[in-house]
This record gives sequence, C-alpha cells and structure tokens, in this order.
Amino acid sequence: MLFTQDERSTASDAVMRAMFEARKRVFVDLLGWDVPVLAGKYEIDQFDDTHARYLILADSAQNHLASARLLPTTRPHILDTLFADLCEEAPPTGPHTYEITRFCLDRSLRAAERRRWRDALVTGLAHYALEHGITAYTGVAEQGWLDQILEFGWDARPLGQPETIDGMTLGALKIEITAETPALLAASGILPPGHFLEAEAA
Repeated sequence: MLFTQDERSTASDAVMRAMFEARKRVFVDLLGWDVPVLAGKYEIDQFDDTHARYLILADSAQNHLASARLLPTTRPHILDTLFADLCEEAPPTGPHTYEITRFCLDRSLRAAERRRWRDALVTGLAHYALEHGITAYTGVAEQGWLDQILEFGWDARPLGQPETIDGMTLGALKIEITAETPALLAASGILPPGHFLEAEAA
C-alpha cells in the first residue's frame, strides 16, 4: 500500500516509525551520514516538521518497503539551505515545486525487490504530483543515484555541475512533471508492481 502523510491524510504511527527506523538503517548505519538520530533508532532532522509530506510504501503488516519525503520549496529546504552552490542559478522554488529527499529503500529487500519498490515509489511520486498540483521536483543526489534518476525517462535535468562534498560527489537536479510523465516512465520500464492503493490510516 502507498500511505501518504500530508495536510489531509495521516499515515499510522506504526508506518511512520517504521519509515524513520528504515532511514536510520540506510542513511546512518549503511551510508554513514552525519545526521541526527532520535532515541538511537530514528533518523529525524530539522526538516521533519509539520510542513513535510511523506510517501510510504508498506506491506499489509505495515512493514516499511520504500519511502520519500517531500519538502515545500517556499520554505527552507535541503537544496537552498545546505547545497545552493550546486546550482548554477538560484535553486528553483515556488508553491508548485517540491523537493524530494530521503528516498529510502528498505535494507531488508533483495535486489529484485529493491528494483520493484524503487519503481513503485518513482511512479507514486509522479502520480502524487499530478494529483496535488505539483509541477516540478528538485533534489540533491550522490552521483550514481543522480545518473539513475536522469535516465528514468522523465523530463529531468541537472541544475549545475556535481561537486565533491565531504567525500561524496553530489549534484542537484530538477524534474518537470506533466500529464505525460507516467507514460514517459513506463516507456523506460519504470512501472508500479501491479497496482497500489493510496490509503488514509487512522
């Protein structure tokens, strides 16, 4: 199931906790990021506030599979606050532009499952944008992941030259979202696994 948590719907506490735990296992334990950890198990930073939106893929037992955080660019966000120098011009902002952050695939997934749920989350992001008036996404990504995103088939472009920061080569990008985006993704083989449901959890 695809759970959303935004101003109109709230995922269950269990799903939210599972997401923050998964983020800690990926970004802190695996990748070694120097980011805050709450209670030794939840990766939560200053951008996890009431303005953040979350897309979370979970199984029927509410176990985390994949997730992403969306930040409004009309407020401080990662690109303009921490990595503005990655952009040749000012970072794109506006009420219809959101930043994709913390794109997270659960460490328990096998290789084939990772591809399956990665594609599901990417298509979920496209559909979510179309349903909520989002016309563009921005983001910061490590070089290998950046290259993958740019090859998904959607209208994506770098915002500047990648730079090495704290031992990682990072780049910024912008993704334009239109009614054609799902078809562009499908043409490149980015498809959801069957179908998933957007649900509101109590």
